[in-house]
Amino acid sequence: MEPSIQQFIQQLVNGLTLGSMYALIALGYTMVYGILELINFAHGEVVMVGAYTALGVLVITLGAGLPWGLAFTLALVGAVLVCCLLGVGIERLAYRPLLGEAKPLNLLELAVLTGVGGGVWVLYTLLRGTYSPIAIAQGLGVGVIGAAALGGLFWWLSQAIPSRKAPKLSLLITALGMSIFLQNAVRLIAGSRDQVLPQVLPAITWRSNGIQITLTQVLILGVSVFLMAALTFLIQKTRLGKAMRATAQDMQAAQLMGINTEQIVVITFILGSSLGAVAGVLFGVFFQTINFFIGFQAGLKAFTAAVLGGIGNIPGAMLGGLLLGVIESLGAGYLSSEWKDVFAFTILVGVLLFRPSGLLGENVPDKV
Repeated sequence: MEPSIQQFIQQLVNGLTLGSMYALIALGYTMVYGILELINFAHGEVVMVGAYTALGVLVITLGAGLPWGLAFTLALVGAVLVCCLLGVGIERLAYRPLLGEAKPLNLLELAVLTGVGGGVWVLYTLLRGTYSPIAIAQGLGVGVIGAAALGGLFWWLSQAIPSRKAPKLSLLITALGMSIFLQNAVRLIAGSRDQVLPQVLPAITWRSNGIQITLTQVLILGVSVFLMAALTFLIQKTRLGKAMRATAQDMQAAQLMGINTEQIVVITFILGSSLGAVAGVLFGVFFQTINFFIGFQAGLKAFTAAVLGGIGNIPGAMLGGLLLGVIESLGAGYLSSEWKDVFAFTILVGVLLFRPSGLLGENVPDKV
């Protein structure tokens, strides 16, 4: 095989690996936008929290001597659970009051918020390098007390502040504010230095005709393709998917047809946060280094991918993510890694100039 063809195929494999992670994150953006017409700019920080959760779980599981397969699975499960709770909390506390649908927090929500606070403080203890049972118990106690106090404050605010439907600009500003808040919260908890994930996957590499692919790349591609196929099946073939599509098309009509649209919105945030959590774990395993800023960087690329494919269009988000990853990889391989972002955003600008709805998007009227 000629060297030029080898290089092209190698960069294509690298681009598909990177693009599959972008696609998972882009799906979270496009699903929320499809239903609420809201750009959830805090979604990138959900990805970042997933990566840090995976770091804490891997430190515990690998330190306990568990095999790599079980440790990786537990890291995925832990990241998904934490990010689902975070996604629901963001929707419940930050967005729903501005949509005119806020209700006072109930006891279950207060209990969940308290549990999340305790878990976050335990993660803080682990990331600071304190692994003794006494220190973890103290961290759990501090986290539970702090989260309970915060939950009480939110309960009082939900009682005292009337709910009202805010303009879309307010939602956008709130999303940006939530993004900045989560960035700095993780920075205070975990520190601003880069964190190195433990080596969890075996260093296995397959080579053929000058082209190499690692076990990490195979795992990332396999997990991403499986999740994208599962989401497509859920949206297109299940009753829940039909309710989600109806809510996205016309929320008021869906309510008249007996669909619990409030529940559909929560499920949408859960699904998007779950995909973001998996993407965060895969990012950490692939790059081995994480920090509090990776959510903003990955989120910006994923948002670009969603717009490139057609914001609000699920197949478009998948296509946009894969294309963006391939473009970045080819640009880095043939020109310079310093210019890869330039080519990606140049193509985005071109698409917005000549096809503003994206590659697979359609021009639709605004929802009333």
